[in-house]
Amino acid sequence: MKKSVLIAIASLTIGFLSTNAIAQTQQQDTTKRDTTNKTAPASTAAPSAASGDVVGVLSSSTAFAPMALAIKNADLEATLKAAGPFTVFAPNDVAFSKVPKPTMDDLMKDHAKLAKVLKYHVIAGKYTKTDIIKALNAGKGKAVLKTIDGDAITLSVNDKSNLQLTDAKGGTAVVVSFDALASNGVIHGLDAVLLPQ
Repeated sequence: MKKSVLIAIASLTIGFLSTNAIAQTQQQDTTKRDTTNKTAPASTAAPSAASGDVVGVLSSSTAFAPMALAIKNADLEATLKAAGPFTVFAPNDVAFSKVPKPTMDDLMKDHAKLAKVLKYHVIAGKYTKTDIIKALNAGKGKAVLKTIDGDAITLSVNDKSNLQLTDAKGGTAVVVSFDALASNGVIHGLDAVLLPQ
């Protein structure tokens, strides 16, 4: 059992490193295209840390524009501009595009329900990828983190050696970008929207 947990943790570490290398390559490619095209293409890489608090970092990236808009619509900007620290598992634009339109329309009209969904992606405390690896190691391949509303999210390594989050309903999301640092926390990008109970 110990050997399989260590293999999973090693695979996750390798996955983290390769994802960061891909993200850096995408950022370099984006920068090269930007200087030739004079337009800013959409980026799937994590935003830079130079944008201030977590709301500012999310707002500065086109990949997280739907998340930033949802935070504004749910009146959570003041909460997420507080001292924190926070770890935000932020669904990217692709993740939001997977949510059925009627569900998304309903959420955008019901600010309380939208706020509950968004808070389900925010953990009290700062968990960088290094901290997550430590938590997974201590939990023998699983870690349970509490959201700012006190709900639980389970972190594990999936069969493709990616970091996966599982919500209360059994839905999953994979972390696709890591460690966008902000003045009051850190942001990791997700490929899906998680739903609370």
